[in-house]
Amino acid sequence: MDSQAEMETATLGGGCFWCLEAVYEDLEGVIRVESGYAGGSGTPDYKEVSAGNTGHAEVVQVVFKPEVTSYDEILAVYFTMHDPTTLNRQGADVGTQYRSVIFYHSPEQKATSKDVMKQLAEDKVYRDKVVTQLTPFEHFYKAESYHQDYYARNRSAGYCRAVIDPKIQKFRQKFASKRKTQ
Repeated sequence: MDSQAEMETATLGGGCFWCLEAVYEDLEGVIRVESGYAGGSGTPDYKEVSAGNTGHAEVVQVVFKPEVTSYDEILAVYFTMHDPTTLNRQGADVGTQYRSVIFYHSPEQKATSKDVMKQLAEDKVYRDKVVTQLTPFEHFYKAESYHQDYYARNRSAGYCRAVIDPKIQKFRQKFASKRKTQ
């Protein structure tokens, strides 16, 4: 069987891509995580995206083995690691480039995403309404090299200690059984 056929891709925006990248790097079944941009116009670069000039969101593209970690589990991590109820904002990061957005790659991903969001609402997981956008995937632009594996290379940086470390601890507590073997 073709190894590509055994993999699936998820493209998710939930604030700063460094946070999501660091968490998904530790999830069992994940083959690769890349930080980048999606959902806007033109070929973006970090300066233009962070200024809010392109319509792109900061995203991670997660390539994973669905027989190890399902798309439902990818979404469970996603909805735990960011606040899907704040429009165009995650913490101190404000603007459409930090929006909560799922770029679905197939009709199945779209349906699963809708079902998960519906269940979150029915279960009243959040006090406020989930505002995550559900958008067809068109194109992923890989971010500049200094954004890739940012947390792994900059663990002592203030942002990593103050913002990313708590998310990683939350992930490790909630999804302990789904962590990669160390």
